[in-house]
Amino acid sequence: MKYFGEADYRHGQARGVGVLLTNLGTPDEPTAPALRRYLKEFLWDPRVVEVPRPIWWLILNGVILNIRPKRSAAKYATVWTDEGSPLLAISKRQAAGVRERLAAQVGEDVPVALGMRYGNPSIESGLDELRRQGVRRVVVLPLYPQYSASTNGSTFDAVADVLKGWRWVPDLQFIAAYDAQPGYIEALANSVREHWQAHGQADRLMMSFHGIPKRYLLQGDPYHCLCHATGHKLAQALGLNDDQWQVTFQSRFGREEWLQPYTDKTLEALPGQGVRSVDVICPGFSADCLETIEEIGDENREIFTEAGGERFHYIPALNDRADHLDFLAGLLQQHLAPWLDDPDNAPEARAAARERALAMGAKQ
Repeated sequence: MKYFGEADYRHGQARGVGVLLTNLGTPDEPTAPALRRYLKEFLWDPRVVEVPRPIWWLILNGVILNIRPKRSAAKYATVWTDEGSPLLAISKRQAAGVRERLAAQVGEDVPVALGMRYGNPSIESGLDELRRQGVRRVVVLPLYPQYSASTNGSTFDAVADVLKGWRWVPDLQFIAAYDAQPGYIEALANSVREHWQAHGQADRLMMSFHGIPKRYLLQGDPYHCLCHATGHKLAQALGLNDDQWQVTFQSRFGREEWLQPYTDKTLEALPGQGVRSVDVICPGFSADCLETIEEIGDENREIFTEAGGERFHYIPALNDRADHLDFLAGLLQQHLAPWLDDPDNAPEARAAARERALAMGAKQ
């Protein structure tokens, strides 16, 4: 094993603080080759698919990667923008907004880097960006509100894999979840209230979360419970009765049973139960992406209307809403505070260390 080190370190140099925001990731472009690269990295993650590797290698490389990339590329093409992938464009705005708010809150610039679990920019590049700015104390915030081993746990694995190659491992804080944080719930509630003010309230508010195999729940993954905790908190904030809202799960893959009730099957059945209008929100997605724009906004809209539904609205993810960014910055400040208040690591020293680090990086 070869470890990466820095020979330019100065004794007494302040240990800068910084933030790594992460999300799932996106292909580089909406083409079959790009989707094949992305899906290969994503679906080979043992946290995502818990199947013995030899068996899964045959299925993934022999079947899935020969069929799915072309289909997925066609779907991505429908949501691609002039800025590229919606998820990446929104994530960049989130990082910039959080950095701006942290600077206003703490009175100094706090570097905020972006790293995607799969694809680009990678978690490795995000951590390296912080290192080059003199950061020795890192708070990692995966933008998955509800913890699951397949998302938040996988992010921790990726961070650890990068740091295993560093000679000097930084101080690290990892925010595992924020499913019931008041600021997060209030931002969700605000987005729903604003939608209702503009469009009126539907018969049912559906809270659709990304699914995982039911087997993961039975093996101890807390995700299912945390999704319901978010759902109850949001319904409570909105003053909803039990028959006015429900939690469902979307985006299942493969033949095994996933968390239920399924979003698509539920939407198909609702008109027959007298529910003619539905508002759908996806609280587990911090930024809009293929699964919200295309799967919910298009595919599931069609399922509901073809079954006899009369009105379907998708309420966008929190994205770079001001209240969402205010919450994220506040959450990060709580974790950064002990480091920022360290009397042996004054702001002036951190700023000077960052300038030296950036200058050294420019020379390399």
